[in-house]
Order: sequence, then C-alpha cells, then structure tokens
Amino acid sequence: MKRIAIVMGSDSDLPIAERAAEVLRKLAVPFAVRVMSAHRTPEAVAAFSRGAREAGFGAVIAIAGKAAHLAGFIAAQTRLPVIGVPVRSADLGGLDALLATVQMPSGVPVATVAIDGGANAAWLAARILAVADEGLAAALDKEAASMAEGVERKDRTLQEGSGEAR
Repeated sequence: MKRIAIVMGSDSDLPIAERAAEVLRKLAVPFAVRVMSAHRTPEAVAAFSRGAREAGFGAVIAIAGKAAHLAGFIAAQTRLPVIGVPVRSADLGGLDALLATVQMPSGVPVATVAIDGGANAAWLAARILAVADEGLAAALDKEAASMAEGVERKDRTLQEGSGEAR
C-alpha cells in the first residue's frame, strides 16, 4: 500500500497533523510526518517532493498557515495529489491561509479542505489511494457504515427520549 506524507510548515501545526494521523491509523494506512518550510527550507521541500513517489508515497497532505505556500510549492514539484490544510491564525482566522491554498495556477492543482481540517485531509487522501486498493476501499466502506450507524443511534435516542409527537 502507498503511504501518505503529512508535511507541516511548522511544529505548531502538530495538533492538526495528529488529527490526520489518527484517521490514517484507524484505516491502517501507513504515513510519515515531516516538518519542512517552503520559506525556510525550500531545498528540503523540493527534494522531498521530487522524490515522494519513489519513496512510496501516494499523496501528500500539506499543513500550513498564514502565507501557506507549502501545498502549492509541493504541488509544483510532484505529480502526486496534494491536499492543502489551511491553518487558523490569530491574525485573520485562517482566511489568509485558505485563500493562499486554494488559489493555485492552472496545471498545479491543490485540493483544499477546511481551515484546520486535518482529519478530512486524511479521509480524502485515503479515498484517493482506495481507487487502486480494494482493501482500503473496504475499510472506508466499513467506516462510513459505522458513522451512519452512529447518527441513526443518536436519532433513535433523541426520538425515544423527547416525548414529542412523531
């Protein structure tokens, strides 16, 4: 199975990366977590990105705030799918990172999830890999059924305890 790379622009993004890692662990998807900055270590990011496919990665999750150039920088260096996770900031609430992440030029796509959406980035990365991995597709189906069951259970509990006319 291909691995997922989770790349953070700063170690302050670790809580968001951990949400992604939690999902990937649940699905038994192998992953690696790195801290690399598009601005402070551009050579390292470029080398990592160019070699990501050969290193066994099938997708990259890039987590960054403020100027948030990490996802686009990675997407410019690899043909693997890149999923950007904009990070909330005190300055603009993450809107700056969101806009920087979604505004990629034609031919350099970056899929973008919600501000601080590490978990959804992992779900999306897993879906991308599941196109060619039946075992992962089955694990995703199982998780989707479990989520649906949880919602139905909560609805039954609410309906049974409310006393409202149905």
